[in-house]
Amino acid sequence: QVQLVESGGGLVQAGGSLRLSCAASGRTLSMYSMGWLRQAPGKEREFVAAISWSGGRTYYADSVKGRFTISRDNAKNMVFLQMNALKPEDTAVYACASSGKVARTPAEFDYWGQGTQVTVSS
Repeated sequence: QVQLVESGGGLVQAGGSLRLSCAASGRTLSMYSMGWLRQAPGKEREFVAAISWSGGRTYYADSVKGRFTISRDNAKNMVFLQMNALKPEDTAVYACASSGKVARTPAEFDYWGQGTQVTVSS
């Protein structure tokens, strides 16, 4: 089992920045890939970003590439998502997720947290 707790969401104006944090605990074998998923009202959950165990490989959705950066600190079991140049369409609940293998779609993640709300005003 893996427990994931997100923090750092909030309300920001378009063009602003936020940094999301995720504290992970539990079975480290299930934390090979860590990522972020998001779900806007009335829409399906979508992949945002993922990072491998070593941090050497990162993956991003086309919609956030160049604006968001994912990172991790394995010593502290933390994952971060730096979000810059935010747009109103980034508004969603952002959830941290983990997997014991390479994961780049919501279905490939095994665990996810409750999420934190990010609202971007225009």
